[in-house]
Amino acid sequence: MLRSPSRFVRNWLTAAAVGSLLVGCGSSSEESANDKARPAAKTEVTVEPIKASTELTDTNGVKVSLEKKPERIVCLFALCDDILTELGIVPTATNSAVLAHPDFLGEEKAKEVDIIPGGFIAPEVEAILSHKPDLVIGLGDTHGKLAPALKGATTFWAMQPETWQDSVGYLRDTAALTGRTAQGEKAERAFRVKLAEAEKIPSDRTALIIYGSDENFGVATPEGDVAASLFPKIADYPWKSRGVEGSYSLEEILAKDVDVLFVETLSFGDAEGKLSEKLAANPLWSKIPAVKNGDVHEVNSEVWAKGRGTRSLGIVLDEATAALR
Repeated sequence: MLRSPSRFVRNWLTAAAVGSLLVGCGSSSEESANDKARPAAKTEVTVEPIKASTELTDTNGVKVSLEKKPERIVCLFALCDDILTELGIVPTATNSAVLAHPDFLGEEKAKEVDIIPGGFIAPEVEAILSHKPDLVIGLGDTHGKLAPALKGATTFWAMQPETWQDSVGYLRDTAALTGRTAQGEKAERAFRVKLAEAEKIPSDRTALIIYGSDENFGVATPEGDVAASLFPKIADYPWKSRGVEGSYSLEEILAKDVDVLFVETLSFGDAEGKLSEKLAANPLWSKIPAVKNGDVHEVNSEVWAKGRGTRSLGIVLDEATAALR
């Protein structure tokens, strides 16, 4: 029996793959923390004005204070790259591959952005500081340990996105800090309009997002996965978080009669091949309706699993709604 890993393992899987691979200024999240993953209210397309500021409390309650508007920003995870791209800013350095996507900078321009050595899990502090950053943005539960080493030399901002509302909040926060308020409002509005349009005619088909590199796959749930948090609005998505130790078996997935399956293959070192191809070795896999009907979609994990921002989520919506028709 194949079981999916816990949320902690998802973070580790994504980290390893990459490694080898305002409320203070007016956040417009509609739902409380306890209701984030629920599809209750229709998406509001009206965007509240963003006010420029060098001090704020971010969408998750973290205080950020800068001496001046940041010009040199180092990104330690893809949401940072996504947000900066939406604001028309190129990061000084990054360790994400999402910039190479054609809807971001594209391969050639992405090559002009320096890469921080050490991978996603352990980016090198000396390399980060060599770029003389005004601001370093990382994923809290992965890069928080770097904060002491960066203290006094730069400002470290730990983000911890779990839903699309968090991502919108961080976009607004970054727009405020960088003074790119008009760009931030435009990007938020474009995303909200796209999501509102998608949810007008939700699909009645059952969808599922899985991720991994081998038979130890994971199920993306709306409570902790940003891309998955969109799905209850656009499809039948009966997958709920089971906590840190929770998991889904392939038998349980088979019982749900999944119509459309989205697969995020995470690469490890020299590992090759698609996750869907590896799972095909299990006899239960071929019995899933989506597999039987050829509705298995291998997606770009840099965008779907790691991007997390409004540009990535716009791509997710485009691809998901097309597949769910």
